[in-house]
Amino acid sequence: MANAAALPNSIDATLALLQAQGYVADRALATVLFLAFRMKRPLLLEGEAGTGKTEIAKVLAGGLGRRLIRLQCYEGLDLASAVYEWNYAGQMMAIRLAEAGGVASDRERLENDLFSERYLVKRPLLQALEPQEGGAPILLIDELDRTDEAFEAFLLEVLADAQVTIPELGTIKAAEPPIVILTSNRTREIHDALKRRCLYHWVGYPDAARELAILKAKAPGAPAKLAKQVVSFVQAIRKEELFKAPGVAETLDWASALVELDAVALDPAIVSDTLGALLKYQDDIQAMQGSKVSELLDQAKQAARG
Repeated sequence: MANAAALPNSIDATLALLQAQGYVADRALATVLFLAFRMKRPLLLEGEAGTGKTEIAKVLAGGLGRRLIRLQCYEGLDLASAVYEWNYAGQMMAIRLAEAGGVASDRERLENDLFSERYLVKRPLLQALEPQEGGAPILLIDELDRTDEAFEAFLLEVLADAQVTIPELGTIKAAEPPIVILTSNRTREIHDALKRRCLYHWVGYPDAARELAILKAKAPGAPAKLAKQVVSFVQAIRKEELFKAPGVAETLDWASALVELDAVALDPAIVSDTLGALLKYQDDIQAMQGSKVSELLDQAKQAARG
């Protein structure tokens, strides 16, 4: 990438990089990112779903002009999907062609060639260890908590030494380690051995001022009065007993939905009709209907005026 940028040389420069990409961050996040750059350590971001963890990796890739390589984790993720596998169909075809040719030299060459890079299918972790135009890539290992402990154990080699071992080829080590961002929604605890290799940051729900700044940056079409009321309502509803409190992503979705409906302010009817853009579980939606909506809306309007 021709427009690749140097890594920020200060906390303020890191904060400016995030802001230039439209990410409204606090200084604590900028500090831990800066330290991850300087110390060449992976960064583990934990927090509730929808708080902007994945977006941080995307913003870094855009701001630094680096390639973003994403490994989306899920239950049952294995090495074939995360690191590499062999092109078995291609290998079988080569074997059959060599047998059909009947030339001894072809068979000898095939034996040396069969488990070479020619037939290697590179998955995200292996791709991230390769030299990249514009500098080391951003490697996003997303929702690590969805995998199992066996996969975590494998990651230790990648995170500690920026290398993987392929039995048929040997150890492949990165000339320049990737910038690694791991995220977790904390559906289970990440093992201490992996955490020790990372810097750590909790990405929580933003306060009202920062959430309003995020909303203005991401949904500039929302009227000022509506934006304040939306943020105040979301801040209030997060204090209720919910199965899943809305994240920043849901705040933005709700604000966008209200803009599509030409709303300029909140009222009980429009809140009740659009709660499905903010809350994702029927029990939560049901609990917020009727007088509860009116109560929270009164609180939100009062907070917005303040």
